Amino acid sequence: MPVWVEAGLWGLAAGGALVLGALVAWFVRVPQKVVAGVMAFGAGVLISALAFDLVDEAERTGGLAATAAGFLGGAVAYVAANVVLARHGARHRKRSGDQQPREEDDAGSGAAIAVGALLDGVPESVVLGLSLLGGGGVGVPVLAAIAISNLPEGLSSAAGMKRSGRRAGYVFGVWGGIALASGLAGALGALLLQGASGTVVAVITAVAAGAILAMVADTMIPEAFERTHLYAGLLATVGFLLSFAIERL
Repeated sequence: MPVWVEAGLWGLAAGGALVLGALVAWFVRVPQKVVAGVMAFGAGVLISALAFDLVDEAERTGGLAATAAGFLGGAVAYVAANVVLARHGARHRKRSGDQQPREEDDAGSGAAIAVGALLDGVPESVVLGLSLLGGGGVGVPVLAAIAISNLPEGLSSAAGMKRSGRRAGYVFGVWGGIALASGLAGALGALLLQGASGTVVAVITAVAAGAILAMVADTMIPEAFERTHLYAGLLATVGFLLSFAIERL
């Protein structure tokens, strides 16, 4: 199987966790504290994968300067795009409560939320595709981190969409589309960068990692802290430790 096809399938699988989370939120009334607790856990998992897998590998391959530039550039690009989307109604797209606007109250917010979800998911899938370029198979810690964090992301966001009056077609259209886009991003990441120098791959990895960390801070941690602020730190620590253990094993 070509590497880019495998990368696309892994990206699709990781994005499928978003759809699974949305399905749970739509058909099961999950307490918001539970959603927030799983979100805190998922944030810890992602942060650990960033620190011990993505950024570390990028620095060893491309050097500190290239990694730092890419990491900061990814965060800046994500925040800039997020600011634009927030002004169009997508600021609370990961929230499970009543924070998400209704389309009749904020025209265009539905499209902004969909684009925001795409913005959140694509960097993760690009990283998955890049992890295959070394020939050692998919990066298991990164795959586990993305899948574990995508489940509560989809669950929380879909719960908020449902509470704001979004229809099932919109909700599952968004998450199904993001899953497909994740597969495409993973495939393109591997296809376009096959044969690229280690420095280029390191910079792209760092860019994606910076965007992911900015996403965690902007969209996941606020939801986790609001509902479980007494326990959010502990849950994130457990997630961090689990991801670290997977990476070491």
